[in-house]
Amino acid sequence: MRNFYVVGLILIGLIGFVATGCGSHASARRIDSSGTRNQQLASELTSKAVEFMSDDPEKAERVLREALDTDLYHGPAHNNLGVLMLNRGELYLAAEEFDWARRLMPGHPDPRINLGIALERGGKYDDALDAYASAIEVYPNHLPAVQALARCQIRNGMHDEYTDELLRVIVYRGSSEWKTWARSQLATR
Repeated sequence: MRNFYVVGLILIGLIGFVATGCGSHASARRIDSSGTRNQQLASELTSKAVEFMSDDPEKAERVLREALDTDLYHGPAHNNLGVLMLNRGELYLAAEEFDWARRLMPGHPDPRINLGIALERGGKYDDALDAYASAIEVYPNHLPAVQALARCQIRNGMHDEYTDELLRVIVYRGSSEWKTWARSQLATR
């Protein structure tokens, strides 16, 4: 009987851990216990929030949180909420949102690039490099990811043969500003 009681306590602890969402979202958001998700409304609200992101970030955040209240698993809302937090310098919270978006949008490079930016700003350069490389893995030759990875490698003295390859891609496909930068980097090697 005692073993059953201990197993029950462990199960209750695990259920409590899972119910908290293994992160901040369940504790910070009201979760619909019926398990219903309104993906369409979350998508509409996320699109609406994008309209306010530059002019009224507080309103954009409210709308994004509303989107996540309707569907906690809407990746674009997490990504955009992370962008707002990144812009405010809330690196840890931004990284958490980008990580959610990364897991919910497995084939999309943007959350990975954004996560890399947050990690890089926080001084976690190796993790940032991994995030940028992950963006290239899910979307090969994605120019913003190539640029971010090359820039991070060079800024942090991690220049290697692969960096030169990335720089050549930038010279070939980048904007004029990026091409100029990449050419100057290649010239110094």
